[in-house]
Amino acid sequence: MVVAAMVLSATLACSSGGAQQEPTVNADGSTPMEMWIFGELHGALYEQMADRWNELNPDRQIDLELTVYPYQDMHNKLQLAANSGAGMPDLADIEVTKFANFVRGDNPPLMDLSQAAEPYRDDIVEARLELYSRDDALYGYPTHVGAFVTFYNTELLEAAGIDYTTIETWDDFAAAGAEYSAATGKAFGTANTDVFFVEPLVIAQNGGSLFAEDGTVQVDSAEVVSSMEMMQDMVESGAISPIPGSSPDDEEAYGAIGRGDFAAIVYPAWYTSRFVDYMPDLAGKIAIAPAPVVAGSDTATIGGGGTGTAVSASSPVKDLAAEWLAFAKLSPEANVAVWEILGFDPVNMSVWDDDAVTKNPDNAFNQYFTTNLFDVLNEVKDGIGHFDSFSSPDLPPVNSRFGTVTLAEIYEGGVPAREALEQAQQELQNELRQG
Repeated sequence: MVVAAMVLSATLACSSGGAQQEPTVNADGSTPMEMWIFGELHGALYEQMADRWNELNPDRQIDLELTVYPYQDMHNKLQLAANSGAGMPDLADIEVTKFANFVRGDNPPLMDLSQAAEPYRDDIVEARLELYSRDDALYGYPTHVGAFVTFYNTELLEAAGIDYTTIETWDDFAAAGAEYSAATGKAFGTANTDVFFVEPLVIAQNGGSLFAEDGTVQVDSAEVVSSMEMMQDMVESGAISPIPGSSPDDEEAYGAIGRGDFAAIVYPAWYTSRFVDYMPDLAGKIAIAPAPVVAGSDTATIGGGGTGTAVSASSPVKDLAAEWLAFAKLSPEANVAVWEILGFDPVNMSVWDDDAVTKNPDNAFNQYFTTNLFDVLNEVKDGIGHFDSFSSPDLPPVNSRFGTVTLAEIYEGGVPAREALEQAQQELQNELRQG
């Protein structure tokens, strides 16, 4: 049940989604479109792109009605509409861990957006399109790459004699972290106990998965075990330590990082906005560099987190909605806005080479960091991988198990990684009835 919603547009048109059979047109000739989202900042981007579309397409005006719901309420409401076959909005943001729920079976309630994406597809990070694709159909457009990078506090590292530019592999990271911890008595990297984020990066670099080829859960595979043993070894050596708030994306963590309690944060590139918004005193001290890699791996990084924006297959305005959405999410113009408004790493790689955008001295993100995010993205662009497990419909219970039990057991409880993973496997098999 929706407990609160904020309508960003005052449009008083009736809903154009769900059971409505014919498209409506406003008196001014514009086509109303209903869109559900769960993030106000995304709404600002969509409003800007709707205005820009109308400037460029005077004969195909759209009237975008944006409604912001609380995260869980929106997804519950959308799932009910999808299950009942009535009440779907024309467009909706769907968080990546919820997306698989909407593309099950042979007749998903979402439109295949492949055709509308064609004008832009050659420039888009393919791994992010794969995230929202099933059986060669593209059901959602990504918001960002979310490429994992490392944020280094250069002031702290220089004082300890650590050169972050020499860190390439996880072995390098572990050695630097142990050295830093021994020299300073402080933590180097973070061990996150309530968000299962960095670990999938390592598992992907090791060529592993959270699921077997038949789709059943397999969190105790050799690749997962070796990845988690490596992470546990780093805790024991002092290279990484549990962070207040249990993840870097928490108010307590912002305070700890801002005080200099941690020197290296491996996290998706969208974390740039957290530094700028919540840790302003670190401006001029933080360098962005590639995430560490497993030696010999072809995977330099993967995307973390995300929102796939979809069009209802039952929408009477689905063709126009899909064309506008491709413009609003995939076009170079939209991706410049993604960087400038949201501070996210854009999925359209043509923007990465636009110096007027990427090197803009007036950009708040360029001003804050000592290195340039786009230099890092261009360095790793050929190694951006798609972690197939993120597309599994059974990812939510796996995420929940790791974020509530398994990570804490391994990082804080001293339970051997293999033992914790074998227990997680048994519990998940029981929960998913796969045993």
